[in-house]
Amino acid sequence: MSQEIEIEFKNLLTETEFNKIKTKFLIKDDEFFFQENHYFDTPQFSLKQLGAALRIRKKQDNYVITLKEPATIGLLETHQVITEQDANKMIQAGKLVKGQISERLENLGVDVNTITYFGTLSTSRAEKKYQNGLIVLDHSRYLTVEDYELEYEVQDEELGKTEFQQLLNDLNIPIRETKNKIRRFYEQKYKEMG
Repeated sequence: MSQEIEIEFKNLLTETEFNKIKTKFLIKDDEFFFQENHYFDTPQFSLKQLGAALRIRKKQDNYVITLKEPATIGLLETHQVITEQDANKMIQAGKLVKGQISERLENLGVDVNTITYFGTLSTSRAEKKYQNGLIVLDHSRYLTVEDYELEYEVQDEELGKTEFQQLLNDLNIPIRETKNKIRRFYEQKYKEMG
């Protein structure tokens, strides 16, 4: 298990803005890599009610369960490496692997036996160092949605916010209130269930 605080700024983009950023940072199509996020919650949306989220990310041939929880600054991420077989069991049967994540969920009062697979979000992603952080350019597809997003991952929240706003300003891209992918995924899921 590993834990880290994630501090990032994000902005949804139009396809034109996405291409403008690709050009500015000289990002070629072959620099994008593919990853899948498989999302889980309970039928009662226990994790959502806690402001938390649970996913399995497949990146190349590795599978990692991540629990994201609100923190004083950013999000606390708890990671647990699992096998492909365990990932498939979780997706097909909602069976959560025993370990640090299941223990953490139990401590939060979540019934781990009711964890359910909600769906998959696929992303083509490119990353570039920028100033004091990392620029992440994403093209995502989930449920019936396709979107484009710019993220800026940093260690220093104040400095990162200034640099991110300056970058958007330099590119003439409006600042848009942007929810994280998990939240966008769930909001779309609720709409489609509704």
